Amino acid sequence: MKSLLKPVLLAGIMLVAAPQGAMAAPTAAAPASAPASTGTYVPGLAIADIDAVVGNSDASRAAFQQRQVTYKAQIDAYKARSQVLQAQLQPLVDKYNRDSQASKPDQTALQAQAATIQQGQESAQRELSEMIKPVLYSEAFVNEQIEDKLDQAVKNAMTARKITLVLKPDVVLATDKTYDLTGGIIAELNKLIPNAQLVPPADWKPRQVREAEAAQAQQAASAAATTPAAPATSGR
Repeated sequence: MKSLLKPVLLAGIMLVAAPQGAMAAPTAAAPASAPASTGTYVPGLAIADIDAVVGNSDASRAAFQQRQVTYKAQIDAYKARSQVLQAQLQPLVDKYNRDSQASKPDQTALQAQAATIQQGQESAQRELSEMIKPVLYSEAFVNEQIEDKLDQAVKNAMTARKITLVLKPDVVLATDKTYDLTGGIIAELNKLIPNAQLVPPADWKPRQVREAEAAQAQQAASAAATTPAAPATSGR
């Protein structure tokens, strides 16, 4: 347990203070047009980083800037609470580490300490997740609006460059910028959706949540349909 539990605990406490993706600045945008290649070019073939397309679109970048203002109170509260929770958990982790390095560590005591730390981490994660939910939902809401236009943007970019096959970068071993269609897709996406609505409706939920709830409802309905009805009883 000494060799396995320690890294897990340290990783867990770092998660408590880790910033959420909604507060991270977008990465640099890819060039809109690929530079000329010095080698042999195969027409009709391109690669595209779809995550970079969504994150570097005008709508996504504008929403990021607006989100820092609109949700400043929630972001500041989240960061402040993260620091408090980190300060509360760190001494427990430090003590666990010291005790685990003893010449004859008390395994029973270590297990109790580990359980206490894990409970604290889980409680902190639940609290922080609830605090930052409006910010994350805003990010998801914006991304869904962009993704709804993404397919058309890809088609438009393919038509403009006369591309017939687009591959993901992770399936390509090596290439140069000649085949990169990412910037072209971003340019087309910016035409289709230059801005996105930042704040979702009050009852809105991200697509993954909606799909999960729909699947659960369908399973419940299927289970109810297959459950045999209780036999009727006749009285006298």
